[in-house]
Amino acid sequence: MILAIDIGNTTVALGGIKDGRVCFVAHMDTVRTRTAAEYRAEMEKVFSHRRHPERPVRFEGAVLTSVVPQITGALAECARHYTGKKPVIVSPEIRTGLTMGVPDPHAVGKDRIVDAAYAAANFPLPVITVDLGTATTFNVVDENRVFRGGVICPGLSTGLRALGERCAQLPQVHLSSPKNAIGTNTESCMLSGSVLGTAVLLDGIAARIEEELGRPATLVVTGGLAKYVTPLCRHPLTYDPELLLKGLALLYQLNAPQQHHHPAGGRKPHGQNFRRHRPFRRERHETEAKAG
Repeated sequence: MILAIDIGNTTVALGGIKDGRVCFVAHMDTVRTRTAAEYRAEMEKVFSHRRHPERPVRFEGAVLTSVVPQITGALAECARHYTGKKPVIVSPEIRTGLTMGVPDPHAVGKDRIVDAAYAAANFPLPVITVDLGTATTFNVVDENRVFRGGVICPGLSTGLRALGERCAQLPQVHLSSPKNAIGTNTESCMLSGSVLGTAVLLDGIAARIEEELGRPATLVVTGGLAKYVTPLCRHPLTYDPELLLKGLALLYQLNAPQQHHHPAGGRKPHGQNFRRHRPFRRERHETEAKAG
């Protein structure tokens, strides 16, 4: 099993991936002042719930992406503790299958590289990925696997929280998918503007990107908040809540040192068993998957 670590602005996602399948996902709060020892204690709590006396959790390698440089080193140390190996750390220097077509590849969020790499390897090109998290990010990969750039917007929950904090008469609102565009009270008006507004943003930005590319593009949406937005989108799309973790598994396969001997028990290393996965094509009115 591979340990995948996604260090985001709000949470750190831990994923266990085996043969290209996400076996488990857990989350910790992103705390910039935590040490490696403190994060390891938190990880122990996570893994203790998944241990079985006869089947302990074992990781043969790790891969890590981070948008919070202050704690990248601490989590990389944790990964090494659990695997005995240096983790693959996502950067423009590693093999991704992409050509970076932007002036400063190092300025691109590492999570965006992961999303784009997986989508380019598994979906018809050109492809647009959208990650709905603390920020809403769009990534564009053209028909030649060139990463062309993208769009960054305030996240859905970020905008709602800002309204509640900065507007004295506006309440904090619990997220859900609005039934109508026209709200009949303050809460429904805020939901329509935020959730439906994000769906319209996805449709509109995707259409503008397609105009610039001169051809239709595949739209792939992920992120914890996507389940509220995707049912309201009109552009055909694929919703994959595990896109980033699957992308990390792909990048591990492309960059981990090759093992020359099978581990105990005759099992082959993960990289030799990874199956190229084409996600199930999803339209906007299908049943929602559980977001990781």
